[in-house]
Amino acid sequence: MALLKGKNVIIGLAIGIGVAVIAPVVVPIIAAAAKPLAKAAIKGGIKMYRKGRETFAEVKEVAEDVVAEAKAEAVAEQESPASPSGEGVKA
Repeated sequence: MALLKGKNVIIGLAIGIGVAVIAPVVVPIIAAAAKPLAKAAIKGGIKMYRKGRETFAEVKEVAEDVVAEAKAEAVAEQESPASPSGEGVKA
């Protein structure tokens, strides 16, 4: 069991040294590729935000129109005299 632990330490050291040697080469490449992806994601988010605001404004305008029409109809119904139910009955 002690021998197996020694192999794990050697493997761990080898991996650590390999990463330390390769990292200075790989990290700038990954960073160079990540920057355009990040910019594209941000631009997409901005476009979605703007489109969402436009859509919300349109929905709000339609809702306001419907409310105004409903209020106007309610006022018109209150102002028009209701026909008496006993019309034509002589007393």
